[in-house]
Amino acid sequence: MSEFASGRPPSPGSTSPNAPSSGVLDDGRTKAADPTGRVVTRDRVEAAVRDALLTGQFVPGHAVTLRGLASQLDVSLMPVREAIRGLSAANALDVLPNGRIRVPTMTRQRFDELLHARVLLEPHLAMLALPNLPDLTDDLTRIDDAIDVSLVTGDVSTYMRRNHEFHFRIYRASASQIILPLVEHVWLQFAPFMRTAYGRVGTSALEDQHKEAIAAIRENDAEKLRVAIERDILDGMGLIGHSVLEEPPVVPAARSAGGQTTR
Repeated sequence: MSEFASGRPPSPGSTSPNAPSSGVLDDGRTKAADPTGRVVTRDRVEAAVRDALLTGQFVPGHAVTLRGLASQLDVSLMPVREAIRGLSAANALDVLPNGRIRVPTMTRQRFDELLHARVLLEPHLAMLALPNLPDLTDDLTRIDDAIDVSLVTGDVSTYMRRNHEFHFRIYRASASQIILPLVEHVWLQFAPFMRTAYGRVGTSALEDQHKEAIAAIRENDAEKLRVAIERDILDGMGLIGHSVLEEPPVVPAARSAGGQTTR
């Protein structure tokens, strides 16, 4: 049985539109900038595990082993341990007393804090990025078109990958050195639960505010962009909360451009 309950994770040498760029070679283990290859291998393993988290290949409640991950990624245990240690410090994974690893349990408090962090940080990042976004509208439209296709076909993996790509194509344009890493850590913590939610309600229940965001960018309207991103967050997190929490949360309504709440 695969250590990843939803399929094989990206290999350390694979590329992904969402994986951090590390400038590494395709071999995976021995070719590296340093004599031992440990730093490069660790970075590549961490990128692969991050991608697996973001695309729902780590299933909440399903513990996996370090040895199993190392085998699937075709690396030794050392870089896996190092990568997991970093992701554990970022609250993206829990290391159990028996050495297995799993996605941390989603509690009501954890959900509320993640939701608050997203609403506080992500619209702000989008507004910071706005001056650098006009040249990206064609790319954002292309990504959103792929998202629409995935919703029709029920391809959850593609939806999650492209949804992440859409948001971070915007956020990375902010060139933020402080807020952007915080948002990346937040996404690692809630993304595995997206797959759970979508598996229960199906992709036909998903809606997004991406077209509104693209329109705001074309109009150079920072407040309209802020509202579109905030509504997108609230809609998605509301779906997750109602699917994975025993007591569904009361997700606040988004504020309109005029400051009024809307729903």
